[in-house]
Amino acid sequence: MSRFRNSIVLTLILTVSLVGGALWLTPQHEPVAVSSLAEEGGKLPLVQSPAPSEGLRSTSSEQLSERVSEYHIDVNLNEQDQTLSGSESVTWNNPGRKAVNELYFHLYPNAFESKNSTFLLESGGKLREDSMPKDGWGSMDLTEIRTTEGTSLLHRLEYVQPDDGNIKDRTLVKVRLPRAVSAGESITLRINFKVKLPKIFARMGTAGSFVMAGQWFPKLSVYEPVGTRGRTTEGWNLHQYHGNSEFYSDFGIFSVRINVPSSYIIAATGFPIKTPVTRDDRKTYQFYADDVHDFAWAGSPNFVYAEEPFSSPGVPGVRIKLYLDPLHKDLKDRYFFAAKSALSAYSKAYGSYPYSTLSIVVPPSAGNGAGGMEYPTLVTAFGATNNSPGYELERTVVHEIGHQYFYGMVASNEFEEPWLDEAFTSYAEDKVMEQAYGVIPNLPIQSSFITNPMPLNKEAWKYGNQNTYAQNVYTRGKLVLLGIEKQVGVFTMKKILARYAERYRFRHPTTTDFQQVVEQVTHKPWKDYFDQYVYDGRMANYSVDQISVIPNIRSGGYDSTVKISRLGGTLPRVPIVFAFKDGHVIRKEWNGEESQVVYKLTYKQPLAWAMIDPAYSLVLENKHINNYLKAKVEEKTGTRWNLSISKVLESALGLLSW
Repeated sequence: MSRFRNSIVLTLILTVSLVGGALWLTPQHEPVAVSSLAEEGGKLPLVQSPAPSEGLRSTSSEQLSERVSEYHIDVNLNEQDQTLSGSESVTWNNPGRKAVNELYFHLYPNAFESKNSTFLLESGGKLREDSMPKDGWGSMDLTEIRTTEGTSLLHRLEYVQPDDGNIKDRTLVKVRLPRAVSAGESITLRINFKVKLPKIFARMGTAGSFVMAGQWFPKLSVYEPVGTRGRTTEGWNLHQYHGNSEFYSDFGIFSVRINVPSSYIIAATGFPIKTPVTRDDRKTYQFYADDVHDFAWAGSPNFVYAEEPFSSPGVPGVRIKLYLDPLHKDLKDRYFFAAKSALSAYSKAYGSYPYSTLSIVVPPSAGNGAGGMEYPTLVTAFGATNNSPGYELERTVVHEIGHQYFYGMVASNEFEEPWLDEAFTSYAEDKVMEQAYGVIPNLPIQSSFITNPMPLNKEAWKYGNQNTYAQNVYTRGKLVLLGIEKQVGVFTMKKILARYAERYRFRHPTTTDFQQVVEQVTHKPWKDYFDQYVYDGRMANYSVDQISVIPNIRSGGYDSTVKISRLGGTLPRVPIVFAFKDGHVIRKEWNGEESQVVYKLTYKQPLAWAMIDPAYSLVLENKHINNYLKAKVEEKTGTRWNLSISKVLESALGLLSW
């Protein structure tokens, strides 16, 4: 194992340089290539001389978030034994009104330390289509944790399991402090840690020489003051790492130095504040990011690097950086176009993109488990399995960039309300795919895929298996948003989402917050809709139950009677078509609220068939097979027709994935 170069919190001496008319304040502990910084297009952090217990402080005139936490991390990659050795100085500012005498940290790599962790028990060692490799274990150990005064807190650690009581789960740890942190005060801890990287199957780890460091450092939990996400009493929001869950953190500042073999190219959250320094066949990168709630990085000696500047309305200027697997080196134009299309559309719809960089990492095929994931200013595409992928390349990039807004800036709690990031991003993704590529989703097929609808404001791990989680959090949640759009129109829906994104930018919203925005923009209550489709697990289901046709002796025509039932949730304006044998059509619209309605029609020809929602406009209906009924069907023909429809649906659904 490589020897980790110990580091402490740096004492910064400020030096002033005038570059191109702009004043830059830079730390002087190592030489800085200012010209390369200008070329990077990133904003160099303005810093003050810190007090002994403080780290780097941004004095940028535009502070976008509360910056509750601040991390200074040095990490060393040992590529031989696939470990990370790290030292972390973390400062936490108490945002509440009460004194706090304990801190909680997420130790996410411990999800992979044994088959008895909560993550592995719930997931069965699988995420999406990827399975845990043999002997692919990983873990995290805290080797030291001290106050700035030098008091060791290592003996004060206690692993906690608030969700399931699984004493073998070590993904959440409590640290009892030697003194309470009063409201508005801060505390700095210095932590040494070591990570055994797992073999990738779920977001983080290694695949050969490729490294994906996601959720790799001891990360503070979120302390929520009164009013945050509807809280009436302040306190910690505490959850273990679950098979379905993702993450929730406070906004803050990150300054991270990454030491790797000199052949490695590193992609990371934020932007580099100096050119990498090479010494003794090792290279040190340094990155900075503020107003973000996570920091991730990826490394490989095989990356094919490309970058392009981009600006548009809402995107003042950003460098899009590609870190491509060699198999996709000739596909860089597709990645760039997808990224530019997404950034342009999202900035118009949901507000400006405030960061100076956006990095896209394409893992090798063996690292596919790290693909399709979002981190602040860094996203991963799916693994490069072939050199001519279909639209899944663009769709993945577009989706993950959408998370820069929904989860990134509109920072919902992915543990407790995962639909607020995945459904909103899936909705936004579809809009970009249609606008940029003409790819239109087959919504009737997607809704038919929802076989186990559940409430959307449910904790991620309580959906059970991953299919049920995906059906609800991604697909059904997206359809709920489309259901609102169908009622209010596209223009008003844009206003709803724009206001929601603006109001809760760099905050932590809830489902209730979104409902209130919908009601404020539309000036009407939405309680019934949200009660049925969000807080309950309903889907719509309308059925043509029965058709009877009898001759009308008096008129010489026919009296046709059609019975229609509502078997699920209510929706307004349910369209119905009645077609007669001579081709004549009558269209009706039902309010869709009663449990049953009977239509009586008199016409010169008998009724041939009736159909509910022939244009499939009711996006929340998931059982379309009972929407259509013929007045008279031969038994063999009817049976054959029903079987045929079933086979078509079965085949189509088999192609769906998430």
